[in-house]
Amino acid sequence: MADIEIRPEQSIELLKALHILTRDGKMNQDSRRKLKQVYHLFQFIEPLLQQLDQEDKSISLVDHGAGKSYLGFILYDLFFKKRHDGSVIHSIETRAELVESARALAQRLDFEHMRFHHLSVADSITSDVLPPTVDIVTALHACDTATDDAISFALRKQARFMVLVPCCQAEVAATLKRLKSQSLARDVLTEIWRHPIHTREFGSHVTNVLRCLQLEAHGYQVNVTELVGWEHSMKNELIIATYKDLPRQKAARRLTEVLGTLGLEQMAERYWLAA
Repeated sequence: MADIEIRPEQSIELLKALHILTRDGKMNQDSRRKLKQVYHLFQFIEPLLQQLDQEDKSISLVDHGAGKSYLGFILYDLFFKKRHDGSVIHSIETRAELVESARALAQRLDFEHMRFHHLSVADSITSDVLPPTVDIVTALHACDTATDDAISFALRKQARFMVLVPCCQAEVAATLKRLKSQSLARDVLTEIWRHPIHTREFGSHVTNVLRCLQLEAHGYQVNVTELVGWEHSMKNELIIATYKDLPRQKAARRLTEVLGTLGLEQMAERYWLAA
């Protein structure tokens, strides 16, 4: 990883605050790994920002489950800080102390177009502190149904792009577990998730399949890949959705059929037209 170098335009103070650089501005093996991860993630989001940049208008990005706003700061430093058109990054986080520390860092760095909101993802859907429409919605490792709430937010705000790394999906697995006995008697395919570890893994996989179908049923083009480079995380699935106003009927029909086949009809409201 000796070829990993800091980009000339990056803030050294920010990289120190994010522990990508040591206090004396050096890079050790761990910091090189972190920087590689940052650049790898940025390469997925940068083309979306460049596409919006060609439209000669301000850009709004909302980052859900922001934590320490690591992603927001990096995006601002590499792309947004050179813009002078009112483009804004909004970070959504439930832990008040992280919101306050992020605000303080943004002020220290003079990152004036970053906004930090002490909200849950669900509450942000109806909050009036956020714009009525947004361009990009990100949600990295938003646990369980927070990713679904982020999708609902993006649909409500007519987002052009979504970048999602789901985490800790438990709701579908819990429903499969609860219905397992009656499903076993009905369908041999229930053997796929009969054992607890398989229930958990299959439930996680099905959750993301349902999310992709939901997005396609709203006219989005969906690309699913691995977030290679985040070696510290087992949750490595990256979903990128681009609004194309595509035909919706086939995806909607398939979504209904998957829910019915797995006995998950009771979850139709969440994964069908939640918006």
